[in-house]
Parts: sequence; C-alpha cells; structure tokens
Amino acid sequence: MPPEFSPTRRSILASLGATLADAALPATFRADRNPDWTTPLPPFRIAGNLYYVGSRDLASYLIATPQGHILINSNLVTSPPQIRASVEKLGFHWKEVKIHLISHAHFDHCAGSAQIKRETGAQYLVMDADIPVVESGGRSDFFFSKDSSLHFPPTKVDRPLRDGEEIRLGDTVLTARKTAGHTKGCTTWTMQLTEAGKTYNAVIVGSPNVLDGYNLLHDHQYPQMAADFTQQFKTLNSLPCDIFLGSHGSYFNLLDKIKRLNSGDKNPFIDPAGYKSYIADRQQAFEKELAKQQKSVGK
Repeated sequence: MPPEFSPTRRSILASLGATLADAALPATFRADRNPDWTTPLPPFRIAGNLYYVGSRDLASYLIATPQGHILINSNLVTSPPQIRASVEKLGFHWKEVKIHLISHAHFDHCAGSAQIKRETGAQYLVMDADIPVVESGGRSDFFFSKDSSLHFPPTKVDRPLRDGEEIRLGDTVLTARKTAGHTKGCTTWTMQLTEAGKTYNAVIVGSPNVLDGYNLLHDHQYPQMAADFTQQFKTLNSLPCDIFLGSHGSYFNLLDKIKRLNSGDKNPFIDPAGYKSYIADRQQAFEKELAKQQKSVGK
C-alpha cells in the first residue's frame, strides 16, 4: 500500500463518503476511483419543484422555477457534465441555472463550481465562513490544506451568506442554516415543498460528520470546532423535517429509496423518522469522539 493510503488516511476518505478499492491504488488519490461518486443516476423529481441530478452518492439538487433554476452542489471537478446531462434530461436548460449553492467547501461538493459558473453565469452564493476555502481551491482548508490531491479550482464567490438568510427565486424560498463543524461554513438547506396539495418541510443536511483526524479541542486553525458541532446538532434537532435529504446519498439511504420508488412506493423520501434517527446517530458519534479526546487530554 502506498504511504498516502495509511489506515488513518483510508479512514478519512471513508468518512468523506469514499469506498476505496482493495486493488492497486494510484499514488495520488483520485475521487473517480469510487464508482458511486461518478456513476450517474437517472434524474428524478423528489417533490414539488425539487429534483435530484447527482450521482449514486454525491448529491446535487435542482430547484426549478419559471424565473430560472437553483443548483445545489457541483461535486467533483469531473461532475459538471454529468449534472448538466441530468438537468437537460429532465427538460430544463443548463443556461437557466441562475443561482448556484453548495453544502460545504470540500472537493467532493464544490470542485465543479468554477466550470458551472463559467458555463451558466449563475451567481455563486456560499456561507461566509467557507468562502476562503472556496476561493483558495481548498488551499486554506483547516484540515486538507496540505493535501494537494484534495485541492480544486478556485472559484470567486459572488455573495456571502449568513445563518438564516433566505434565497428567493420566483415563489421558491430556500433558507441557509449554518451547521458548522465539518467545515467552518457547512450549510444545511431547508425549504417547503407542495405535493398533492400538502406542504412538506425538506431538509438537505450539509454534513454532521467528524472526520478521522479532526482535533475537536485544540486545532489552532479551528479552535471553536467542538462548539460549532454542538451548535450544529442543536440546529439540526430544531428543524422540522418531512423530506430527508443530504449532501451524500448514503446519509438518507438514496439507493434503497430509489428502489422503493421504482417499486411503487408513493414517496419514500418523506422520512421524518429517518431524519431523527440519522441526526441522533451522528450526534452520538460526535459526543463519543469528543469524550474520547477530552479523556486523552486529561491524562
């Protein structure tokens, strides 16, 4: 095994959502080695005007309006052609994407943003604390700054976002909730959708995950990490959720729910219990890791 793929590094990448093959691996990590990150799914409507246009695990969402469209997540540097094909397969025009958003400033969610902005002319809006990382192409990331294999094309942000800020396009309203910890500006998106005469609260979770190697207590580049994770879980637990989504399909059992959808399930994405269970599990994992690090410091 090359030195870049020590057990610790393998755990970090697995935490990001990657599944690394046991076969021979390149010296430099390439995200396209994980087929679920790059294998497209047939795009589909989730509910109302919200559509899924991502791959089998890297989630990307299109919110369609008569005034133009909102795109959440650009994914890998190789992902824009896949996302564009999905958008166009649904019958929408790529150039009508007017606003581009992300869940957080990691290469697997924002590396394609420069290309999408260039091709569509969309306004790129990012949570304020993630802007330095986005505009440096990951080179200022508190955890991955020294790993050039996880850098991406820098992209100029058109407008910063703040916690609770609303993004409006036509009659559609998205709310940006800062759920920091995984990154300093990690963002969970909420919106209301109307389906069959009923109104549902949709939540697109940014990431509640503590990566292997995160120093929750004494990271000099991110000293408030533990406090941010604690606040994140307060926020996530306070959100009303009917339709449970996230930045990775694995968060909300995407592939299983697609099977159920294709088998006649009316809408498996309406899953408030799944949301509560996932957040509780991730909060427990955070608290366990925090206690472990606190105990280690106390020795």
